[in-house]
Amino acid sequence: MKKIHIIALILIAVCIGIIYSSYGDASTYEDFAVATENSDKEFHIVGKLNREKEKYYNPEKDANYFSFFMIDEKGNETKVVYHNPEPPDFDKSEKIVIVGKMEKDHFEASKILLKCPSKYTDNNVKAS
Repeated sequence: MKKIHIIALILIAVCIGIIYSSYGDASTYEDFAVATENSDKEFHIVGKLNREKEKYYNPEKDANYFSFFMIDEKGNETKVVYHNPEPPDFDKSEKIVIVGKMEKDHFEASKILLKCPSKYTDNNVKAS
């Protein structure tokens, strides 16, 4: 075999290894039921804030503890705990994406991503 063929095979093997390792670590969009069954994996869960239940954030007691109840897209409700301050405009969000793992009785979020109402609605867009 020529040196170029050996180098090409090594390069292909390295690329396959990188793709395989990144695929195994990638989190997926699921619901609370799947996250409960696989509590060792990290998931993205899309849902909305349950406005009927009270959220908890007391920065004077613990500025890095925020909890609320969220309903996923399949209608499952779970308490979410986030060990950071409450995100700005949290109450205005239309949808919430949380990233994290399921613990015994709650979802432990490492990130919260918010989809807030758009200021660019049909009424505000001007035709040129």
